[in-house]
Amino acid sequence: MKMHIILTIVALLIVLGVVVFVHELGHFLAARWAGVRVDAFSIGFGPAIVKWHDKHGTEWKISCLPLGGYVSIYGQSDMFDRKKYDAMSPKEKQGHWLSAPRWKLFIVIAAGVFMNFILAWLIYSSLFMFKPRNVQLPVVGQVIQESVAFNAGVKSGDVILRIDDEKITNWGEIIIAKELASNRNADVLILRGEKLVQVKLSPADRWGLIADGSKTEFRKKGFFGALYSGARETYYQSKTLLVVLKQIITGERSSKQLGSFISIAEVSGRAMAIGFSALLSIIALLSVNLAVINLLPLPVLDGGYLLIILIEAITRRNLNGRGMEIAIMVGWALIFLIFALTMWNDLARVFGLM
Repeated sequence: MKMHIILTIVALLIVLGVVVFVHELGHFLAARWAGVRVDAFSIGFGPAIVKWHDKHGTEWKISCLPLGGYVSIYGQSDMFDRKKYDAMSPKEKQGHWLSAPRWKLFIVIAAGVFMNFILAWLIYSSLFMFKPRNVQLPVVGQVIQESVAFNAGVKSGDVILRIDDEKITNWGEIIIAKELASNRNADVLILRGEKLVQVKLSPADRWGLIADGSKTEFRKKGFFGALYSGARETYYQSKTLLVVLKQIITGERSSKQLGSFISIAEVSGRAMAIGFSALLSIIALLSVNLAVINLLPLPVLDGGYLLIILIEAITRRNLNGRGMEIAIMVGWALIFLIFALTMWNDLARVFGLM
């Protein structure tokens, strides 16, 4: 039990450490490129355990609460106070956030998300390239009586070729497509013998399809095939998360499915116990999730700042004043509520309250 807890904590620190470091590294490198000064680069929050300064004056540190991290950019906190910036001396303006043109600031903000997508793509591509997988082929072994698939005419032995506009190459992609089409009819193209058949599966908790367990295939991708498959997997995971978030917001899916870092720790610990490739898969998945969530248009997330920069560029006006301060406070309040909800979900699950 003690070793299990230690393994879980170590796995959480590795997964979060890699994903957050890569995200913040994106902001850091883009800020350096844009000529904006970076005051601090921290992995974790709170008092620093270890810290040092580089030749550019940036303070690097590893902090005592390693559940995140941040890059502190000179003047970013003053982005809505143009009067304060205008009153600065030329020396004080050097390297300031507002000293860079908006298009460069857009790149600085977007770089963190971009790096997370790149990390996921590289991990998925590497797994496709170097780890042969025993893939479950999209062949129907059994159709549950009176299910959606049964009533639509799906039969045992059918090969599923396409669901909506997505090509299906393995059974896992059927599961993803089911999630993406959970609130609407799905058009399914089937190969039955030598005949193509089109059926429509209506929304349901389950379609009633069971895979033919004997139909598997070992697959290992070449270099370009792996890069393509890695990009496809990154796209699928991003799209799936967006659909799930939309369904939670609209009430089609329960918010009880949301989890905090406790869920991340449990999944990471199990993956680490399975092996290195499983741990890499979790890092890739969390990297995609962090990128997608950061693109949401909340004022305190990267997506919110990107939206603000776009509005400023289009209107040619600086957004500032009390209104922006209120928007930022509302954003932080929403983030806190989401954090509290995910913590409650996990604690209720752990202690059997739900």
